[in-house]
Amino acid sequence: MGYAFKFEKILTIKEREKDEVVAIYNQAVKRFEDAAEKLYELLKKKEDLEEFQAEKLENGLSVQEIRHHQHFIINLIKMIEHSQKIVVNARNSMNFYQEKLMEKNIEVKKLAKMKEKDVMKFIQLEKEMEAKQMDDISLQQYMQPGKLGG
Repeated sequence: MGYAFKFEKILTIKEREKDEVVAIYNQAVKRFEDAAEKLYELLKKKEDLEEFQAEKLENGLSVQEIRHHQHFIINLIKMIEHSQKIVVNARNSMNFYQEKLMEKNIEVKKLAKMKEKDVMKFIQLEKEMEAKQMDDISLQQYMQPGKLGG
């Protein structure tokens, strides 16, 4: 008698769903990392530009150069604000899929545990049936010599 887990199809589906969520989560992590790296680069660029401008101010800058640098910094600030929104959205997405992944992991683990218990129960029943068969065979062998000799 072969073993068949009654929820095998469900377990297979849940494992596939979990694998899909893992892939989506990994993409979300990558998007977050890329967005955070871009934000860091923009912040670093702004910091470097402000340092450069401060050095130039000590040596003297024309009004035109000051305006140019300020205009560039204002544009960088706008890019930074936009990038910050992208980072927040990417983080929220990553957290959302992390939750989904945890839920899928729990579902799969529950079914795997059910299967494990079911397998143990099946093995125990097999052992009990085997022991009963051995008892029956022993009893038949014990009874046969008595019939033949009697």
